Amino acid sequence: MKKFFLGFGLGVVVLAIVMLARAHWLFPDTQIDVVQLTPNLNVDQSDAIARFAKSIQFQTISYDDPKKLDNEAFTGIRAHIQQSFPLIHQFAKHQVFNQHSLLYEFTGSDSSLKPALFMGHLDVVPVDEVTQDQWQQPPFSGAVVDDIVWGRGTIDDKVTVFALLESMEAMLKEGVQLKRTVYFAFGHDEEIGGKQGAKKIAEHFKQQGIQFEFVLDEGGAITEGIVKGVEHPVAMIGIAEKGFVNIQLTVNSDGGHSSQPPNQTALGILSQAIVNLENNQFETDFSYSQKTFKKIGYYAPLSARIPLANMWLLEPVVKNVMLSSPTTAASIRSTIAATMASGSSKSNILPTQASAVVNIRIFPGESVASVKQHVINAIDDPRVEVDTFMENEPSAVSPTDSLGFNLIEKHIRQLDNEVLVAPYLVVGGTDSKHFYGLSDNIYRFMMVRLDQQGLKRFHGVNEQLPVKDYMNAIAFFHGLLMETAAQ
Repeated sequence: MKKFFLGFGLGVVVLAIVMLARAHWLFPDTQIDVVQLTPNLNVDQSDAIARFAKSIQFQTISYDDPKKLDNEAFTGIRAHIQQSFPLIHQFAKHQVFNQHSLLYEFTGSDSSLKPALFMGHLDVVPVDEVTQDQWQQPPFSGAVVDDIVWGRGTIDDKVTVFALLESMEAMLKEGVQLKRTVYFAFGHDEEIGGKQGAKKIAEHFKQQGIQFEFVLDEGGAITEGIVKGVEHPVAMIGIAEKGFVNIQLTVNSDGGHSSQPPNQTALGILSQAIVNLENNQFETDFSYSQKTFKKIGYYAPLSARIPLANMWLLEPVVKNVMLSSPTTAASIRSTIAATMASGSSKSNILPTQASAVVNIRIFPGESVASVKQHVINAIDDPRVEVDTFMENEPSAVSPTDSLGFNLIEKHIRQLDNEVLVAPYLVVGGTDSKHFYGLSDNIYRFMMVRLDQQGLKRFHGVNEQLPVKDYMNAIAFFHGLLMETAAQ
């Protein structure tokens, strides 16, 4: 017995040593080494802020009902862009798609180089009427108070549009000659799927047979205090994007009066189907979370490195921890969200038809077809009809060793080398989904800083952007565009 305990104790010690060693060896410092530079911008800050603030005043709202679109707001912001950036409109080829989406081409001297595409969108989400009085400044005021620009669209996504335009206008003013062709594409309906804007621009490129060296759209940001255990800010660059599908569940029955119900009404059958589905979640996949952590693990505490370096032993523990939070759960599997339901029109009428909509965000590796089959198998009830609508397949995975990724990473860290850079999976949707097939290198990143409070303001109350962050975005794009166009 003594030998047993001695051997057991020795085994535990050896196991602990192995786990500690893996925690150190598997996470080397992979952040690129750069010298932090002080931006030298030919941009007047007060003028740039005034132009940006005015853009917020145009209520370029996307509604689910396209009839509500305010054409004057979109023509107004386009006129504002034309007036604000005269050199761009003098030198660039520019086109308008479906009245409001904008495409600019800055032709380079070397046609053998694949062009680069930078994307943003002009539209914003509505402001809920019940939250109007919760805003510290009116949501479309573009007020600049205490060096903060207030209003809907300051983060999502007019910061990208106007920072790109400011940086290119400055380059043209400086007489920079582009070697590589650069495109700007600004959609007007990203918030409702981008079918009339970005999709039409993508179709134009496909007809022209254009392939891009890389594409940069919105997506990740510089996060502060969000990656637990990592004290540094972390710039999250999206290398892939979940797909989505809406599943329509329908149950038909004879109906009748509620005083004489069957054992299960149509709504009861439907409710059980949803419960069955929620009890049969998709399998987990740690491939993307591991890519993220591998890039920043060196800077994480040992308590975080040990489990992630020893998934062969501790995967169940890591899985339970990540599934305990909706945010981290979404990063390791396809998600199921029952969002809409309907039954009869009156409380004492049995429904002849009950229906529900389940929104599923599809993890790369799955497909719309495999998701539908999973739903059918999980519900396991032939009385429930399963149909799909509004669907988009998940993206391919873009590499982290391409020219595009390397340039984005470099110019993030040149502005602040305390910022770590990591790839991640985008769980929402962006206009970049329309550009699959036009480049193997599609990335999703916005040059803004977001902490937990900032994330709540995203599409929420008191959306705002500090002046210094806006100027930082201009500096980022200026450096990135300069180097992209030069090689």
